[in-house]
Amino acid sequence: MEPIRHDAGPRLKSFEPLPEEPGRDDGALLRQIAQGDRAALVAVYERHAAVVLSHLVLLTGDHGLSEEILQDTMLAVWRGAGRFRGESSVRSWIIAIARRQYRDRQRRKRPKVVGQEVLADRPSSEPGPEQKALDRVSARTVMETIGKLAPHHREVLGLVFGSGLSLREAAEVLDVPVGTVKSRLSAARAALVRSMPERGFAS
Repeated sequence: MEPIRHDAGPRLKSFEPLPEEPGRDDGALLRQIAQGDRAALVAVYERHAAVVLSHLVLLTGDHGLSEEILQDTMLAVWRGAGRFRGESSVRSWIIAIARRQYRDRQRRKRPKVVGQEVLADRPSSEPGPEQKALDRVSARTVMETIGKLAPHHREVLGLVFGSGLSLREAAEVLDVPVGTVKSRLSAARAALVRSMPERGFAS
């Protein structure tokens, strides 16, 4: 399948979850893709590619490699659309595919691990001290600093705030309980603020 072209870059602009885009039935588009409808694939790509690419860039730190994994991901969507069962959002399903594509590449070099427990579904809307600190810095500064965090911190921040997934959806993508996502997210935000001491946010 010929690569789909796009000009969308990373979209992690704030630490508020992205809103869902109204008026589009992703499930119906996947059913059309399963029947060989390339236009439906393009529609899904145009809606989700920027967010998936943003997450991949956070994972890999390499825009070119992320583009390659994104193309592999969309090929997997094309081939596997008929297996989507609607048990998660289409966005989290595609991100899970992208993550597997990334892990497959990583596995050829070295292995990885995972962890435990369950609770709510969205991060609290009440801004904590870390959120207030993050609100005072530019998106560019935040992005640069995220790139220096540990991979598991980058990933959970990218899923919940960059890709707009709920905690439950992020847990499905990561294949861990919701409680684990909550604790990783809290640790990641604290680590992000600690990584910016020269800007007046030392712990």
